[in-house]
Amino acid sequence: MSSELLDALTILEREKGISRDILIDAIEAALVSAYRRNFNQAQNVRIDLNLQSGSMRVFARKEVVDEVFDPRLEISLADAQHINPNYQVEDVVEMEVTPKDFGRIAAQTAKQVVTQRVREAERGIIYSEFIDREEDIMTGIVQRLDSKFIYVSLGKIEALLPLNEQMPNERYKPHDRIKVFITKVEKTTKGPQIFVSRTHPGLLKRLFEIEVPEIYDGTVEIKSVAREAGDRSKISVHSDNPEVDPVGSCVGPKGTRVQAVVNELKGEKIDIVKWSDDPVVFVANSLSPSKVLDVMVNENEKATTVVVPDYQLSLAIGKRGQNARLAAKLTGWKIDIKAETEARELGIYPREETIRLFDDQVDTDFDYEDDDLD
Repeated sequence: MSSELLDALTILEREKGISRDILIDAIEAALVSAYRRNFNQAQNVRIDLNLQSGSMRVFARKEVVDEVFDPRLEISLADAQHINPNYQVEDVVEMEVTPKDFGRIAAQTAKQVVTQRVREAERGIIYSEFIDREEDIMTGIVQRLDSKFIYVSLGKIEALLPLNEQMPNERYKPHDRIKVFITKVEKTTKGPQIFVSRTHPGLLKRLFEIEVPEIYDGTVEIKSVAREAGDRSKISVHSDNPEVDPVGSCVGPKGTRVQAVVNELKGEKIDIVKWSDDPVVFVANSLSPSKVLDVMVNENEKATTVVVPDYQLSLAIGKRGQNARLAAKLTGWKIDIKAETEARELGIYPREETIRLFDDQVDTDFDYEDDDLD
């Protein structure tokens, strides 16, 4: 082993962030193992590694005892005092046992240890970097595809986009640039493994944070998200500032902000509704773009009965029940929708206490074809 090892360790410490002391300890431990393996020695040894000169020596460590049972680990008091009269029982005597050709084995062992520790350190750095980015959004490049995953390069590492996290309306090709949501970062024996998604509701939320400055700075808050990826989504937004229109902020001038999100999600339709802590108002808003006549709330069952005009029933329910289903996910309330005529026949509408808070009900400022929702 040459004195260049010291320079190499210094460079690794500076460029890879690996402590030189940690590397030295690892090298010494590996040299002890190499000595025992290559020279068939099971005794207790210590490695004296001189980084300045690049030299090393192997010392056998033996305990001073009155009666020797294992000469590999023990030395008699008489023999010890022959080396140094000051030795007493239970002291440890060190004697050099460096083999003649140990230098070659040591150099090879040191190289293997350094290589392994560099690899582990790099994996650790990558893991530390990405564990802090769980539930965050990144832009990646599609590398390759197989039957289970799409492999997306995030720079230092490839992330896995599972089949069930891929949007059904998208087709991916190598070299495509896509935005992905990091769902999980795992530490494995082969290094960190990162899983990403294109269908997670968090992706929609992060995209709006990118496009809407008011969300990024906290003026507008996304309170909840309901998503059926690739088809349609709903988000509820709120602002504590009465001068800020949270829905208008997300829609943007001429719809540019929401359109940028729609384009990234390959045409996924998005309803933006105003959040309210009043379930009557919130449930009514969530059924946008349909109009609502009344909302009856059952607090105990966290359920609501909603009355809509007859001609709006199919719009409120949506294609295959999608609008009502998304509204229920968005609000966290069960929603049972009744047409006005049916509600009158059942005697549940109109009520004396019917609250008509729906004139200013927030509709999505994004165009939809009504027949899409039939």
